[in-house]
Amino acid sequence: MQSSKHIENPDVVIVGSGIMSANLAVLLKRLEPRLKVQVYEVTDTLAQEASNGWNNAGTGHAGICELSYTPAREADGTVSVKKVIEIFEQFEQSLQFWAFAVAEGMIANPRECINPIPHLSFVHGQTQVDFLKDRHAGMSAHHFFKSMIYSTDRKTIGSWAPLLMEGRAEMPVAATRMDSGTDVNFGNIARNLLQWLDRQEGCGVAASHRVVDLKQRPDGWDVTINDLKSGGTRHNRAKFVFVGAGGGSLHLLQKSGIAAAKGLGGFPIGGQWLVCTNQDVINRHNAKVYGQALDAAPTMAVPHLDTRTLDGKKALLFGPFAAWTTKFLHRHGSAWDLPGSVKPHNLGTLLKIGASNLPLVRYLVQQGTQSMKDRMEVMHIFYPAAKAADWKLIDAGIRVQAIKESDGKAGIVHYGTEVISNPEKTISALLGASPGASVSVNIVFEVIKNCFPHLLSTPEGKARMKAMIPTYDVDIKKPEHAAFFEEHHARAFRTLGLA
Repeated sequence: MQSSKHIENPDVVIVGSGIMSANLAVLLKRLEPRLKVQVYEVTDTLAQEASNGWNNAGTGHAGICELSYTPAREADGTVSVKKVIEIFEQFEQSLQFWAFAVAEGMIANPRECINPIPHLSFVHGQTQVDFLKDRHAGMSAHHFFKSMIYSTDRKTIGSWAPLLMEGRAEMPVAATRMDSGTDVNFGNIARNLLQWLDRQEGCGVAASHRVVDLKQRPDGWDVTINDLKSGGTRHNRAKFVFVGAGGGSLHLLQKSGIAAAKGLGGFPIGGQWLVCTNQDVINRHNAKVYGQALDAAPTMAVPHLDTRTLDGKKALLFGPFAAWTTKFLHRHGSAWDLPGSVKPHNLGTLLKIGASNLPLVRYLVQQGTQSMKDRMEVMHIFYPAAKAADWKLIDAGIRVQAIKESDGKAGIVHYGTEVISNPEKTISALLGASPGASVSVNIVFEVIKNCFPHLLSTPEGKARMKAMIPTYDVDIKKPEHAAFFEEHHARAFRTLGLA
């Protein structure tokens, strides 16, 4: 989709066209139909950065297979499942909202956006096998995960994912499986939602437009935009600005001058995939298989062997591999992005982060110097019989991790999504990574509660939100609400064609 529709002096300006921005724009417009919304995107086609199907894992992160959400044992030896329950609940809100979008005709073909795929966790070695057994015990006791299957039988695991067992030496192995996993094309969802928004009265979407400056006013913001096609400059005013520009968010936050941006820095981490070129191999795998994190890898770089649906075809990807970069954006970034983000107010924080995260720095340097042979050695942990000739390396997206001071201590790289707002609640911005896209509806819902509370304070507003996310005001984690959850979960799956 290419668009250049402009709305003068809108209520809301949204910077960026990814899944966060698209979800927020549509939620706001449905909560208040009179709201005027303008979206600006720097690329010539929408949702081409972090939300693009090739630039992320496409996993519907529901905590099913991702071992990073259950990283350690409790003091009593049990595996804590609190985080995976939280992630599952948040992803459920996304599923329900996207099902609503399908039912309302905003998404014409859900198969272009989301597809069912089994989610597996796979481990080897007795220590990891014991851990996975206890993880399964903790998770399957909750109604979210009651259908999860655990097995140590090589034949059974081989029937789930043949590539895992081909050529594997005798060793203890284990896997869990849930058939309710999903593969999500966040870019296609975003484009469908924004196409709908662009057709609504008082709303516009403009591609090839870079927001270059934000100046606060008593009643909102002055927004400066460069038209990359004409070379001209445009000015607009808005009562509220949402900066959902991925790696481009940090620069705009710094220009906004809000107090929350002081001391804030960004640490870019690039990504790469090995993509299978052998159709016979692609056809023999049908699952998303996650393993344990390697060494000092960030949570976004936990390796997995993934069946994907991309560009209308079945694909098989392995990775991601982290890569050193100083760019904040994949397509419209510059090698000067990181140096240009260094300011007097965040220099100390950035220096501290390097000193206190040396294992991560070493990991990124090592990843950036890997050969194909090195990458294949990692793949052989998952797929022992893999041949280098069947795979090619491609660049993926870039995630800028928020860095900020914590209680005066060294800067900390924050994995997950960092949401930043000013006290006046006239601007909100986010920086983040996995599982941000999957739980994007929950994240922007929190932005609405924080910055637009009046939209949810009336019976009409609550009814409109209930229509979009039926469980938004129900704690579906609680056992007494299990039946309510199952009813609406099944309804969303049917609407999305996932059942």
